Amino acid sequence: MLSKNKCCARFCSIQYPATNFSCMRLMFVLMILGSGSASASAKDLTQLVAERLSHMKSVAAYKWQHDLPIENVEREKQVLSSVSLLSLQHGLIAQTAESFFRSQIEAAKEIQRYWFAQWKRNPKLVPSESGDLDADIRPMLIALGAEITASLGRQTQTITLLQVEGLSGSTSAQLSDAARLVRRYPNRLKQVLDSGVLRVGTTGDYLPFSSGTRYQYEGIDIDLARDLAQSLGVKIQWVETSWPGLMQDLDLGLYDIGMSGISINLKRQRSAFFSSAYHRGGKTPIVRCQDTALYGSLAAIDQPGIRAVVNPGGTNERFARTHLKQATLRLHPDNRTVFEEILSHRADVMFTDQIEVQRQSQMSNELCAAMPGQTLSVSQKGFLLPQDMIWKQYVDTWLKQRVLEGRVREIFAEHMQR
Repeated sequence: MLSKNKCCARFCSIQYPATNFSCMRLMFVLMILGSGSASASAKDLTQLVAERLSHMKSVAAYKWQHDLPIENVEREKQVLSSVSLLSLQHGLIAQTAESFFRSQIEAAKEIQRYWFAQWKRNPKLVPSESGDLDADIRPMLIALGAEITASLGRQTQTITLLQVEGLSGSTSAQLSDAARLVRRYPNRLKQVLDSGVLRVGTTGDYLPFSSGTRYQYEGIDIDLARDLAQSLGVKIQWVETSWPGLMQDLDLGLYDIGMSGISINLKRQRSAFFSSAYHRGGKTPIVRCQDTALYGSLAAIDQPGIRAVVNPGGTNERFARTHLKQATLRLHPDNRTVFEEILSHRADVMFTDQIEVQRQSQMSNELCAAMPGQTLSVSQKGFLLPQDMIWKQYVDTWLKQRVLEGRVREIFAEHMQR
């Protein structure tokens, strides 16, 4: 599990790459990452909303003390924009979730107006300390907002009568009505089509499938992602994921499809679906060209003193840990620079997919396949999907058509000839 600060920064980088919003103001992602925690599951929607509204007295006190207006239109827009983004992660129809949060905003302002009226009549009742709105109060409200969104995504929710001082019965009833109207998408295909956004998870560190950053990705899977989005008539939102976090990010709903040269395996299949396979290959070693004669077999590689390196979290690491018993294995955190470890003589060998060995060998005249034309395993590549059969059927149909048309073969050829 990521630390809270890393989680917050991660959400900001995915959803707001071009803005300067404070990660503290978006820390509701912490709730998403811990949505299965005891504290989250122990509270129902009524309790969460009541808790959030109970902080409005402190909000009002801060605004009173600093001569700030109750209504903050720009802040309300930020809240609703965040809700719109979060709703997709929980499969919620954004308009219905936004409507519910608008009701909460109106309830919050009603409570603040109530306290302003009380303090106008008797200024001595104003709390002497309220806490800082930005540093103390707002992060709590944001975190509770995330818990509320996640709660809405888990099941149909209702709100019983809220007992919060300053909240009228009619406003409480409006909140209850808005909660009942929150709806989930029936499937991921419907969500993608209606939202107009295809969220593609990719690592950006695996040639020739995916390399670069969200601002300039390229590769086989990147071209195929653009083709898929075009077939749907939607735009792409790139979501940078990692091999160690690949499955967690899918489970959290951060992306709709993983496209990064992902190997199909049973462990991943336990909690996800795969598209039909679009590539077949296997693991093979890559070494310095001058050393190819030394590493012509797995037995020759698995010897004391041999230094293997591997990127963590994926099938490369799994293969190396399974087959290397005597050689030294070291994890290198960045797959973009892992081959430099071999070139710089800090490592001797790495096991990876044959197609990556081929591409890296083309890019560097110092790196070569130790076992040309041979693989030590058999694997297939597929696109990683949530467990949604309607979405899988669409992706499979699109992929089958592109294979039959020869487009997949053309894209592979284009990237392998670069």
